[in-house]
Amino acid sequence: MTDGGDALDEMPVRDIDLVRVRYVDAEGIEHLSRLEDAADVPFEDGRMARAIPSYPGQGHMPGHYWAAKSGDFVDYESVLESKWLTLLDFDPEVTAFATQPLEFDAVDARGAWRHTPDIFARRRDRSVLLLDVKNAEQRNDPGVLLQEERTQRTCGRLGWEYAMVSEPDGQLWANVDLLSNARRPLYLGGDLVPRLLELAREPVEIGELMRFMEFPDLARGVLYHLMWHQRIVTDLDRPLRETTLVRAAAEVST
Repeated sequence: MTDGGDALDEMPVRDIDLVRVRYVDAEGIEHLSRLEDAADVPFEDGRMARAIPSYPGQGHMPGHYWAAKSGDFVDYESVLESKWLTLLDFDPEVTAFATQPLEFDAVDARGAWRHTPDIFARRRDRSVLLLDVKNAEQRNDPGVLLQEERTQRTCGRLGWEYAMVSEPDGQLWANVDLLSNARRPLYLGGDLVPRLLELAREPVEIGELMRFMEFPDLARGVLYHLMWHQRIVTDLDRPLRETTLVRAAAEVST
């Protein structure tokens, strides 16, 4: 991720004069549009605007994340970025997301700049969350702060929410990471789903729930699958233990 802007100085940033958006649609066709025309583009359905580099000795590890929301792989640039993809995949308000979705090509009072944000997320209410993922030790770098300021202002013009994030909350991440191992479709133990949902109609400890199961190891995997899809819920700000209370969520008919 690069930003062509100069370092921060004492001169205030005036309103952005010109911003264009470069993106590649689902058919592989590249577009360069005015900022105002980009607000309603389904970037979550498009292709990456920037290829993620991979070479020996690089300081981060790119890879592919299998997203339960789409049933397909999403490329990521670092392990830290993959954590945020996992959290977005778990978030029930997020319906779709994409990485390296677009490039801002702009000119402001400090000069010309370009930036490709890391993640575009579409929420259930059609609102947008745009994320940049940075290691905590980079957060106070003048170039990073300028990139954050420019992107924040640009997203404000689009009506999008923007955030620059680093490491997620440790306990929440530990729990979501554990549950993510069960995010894929069930190919074994699907017959246990009605029983687990019935037993969890009232709050019940995980250990107690497993004692009702003939094959507890299998049932635990099914339980975690239901918790990933939030059909069974708990307080994820606390460690998951045998004494953790879980309960079935209200099923919403569609």
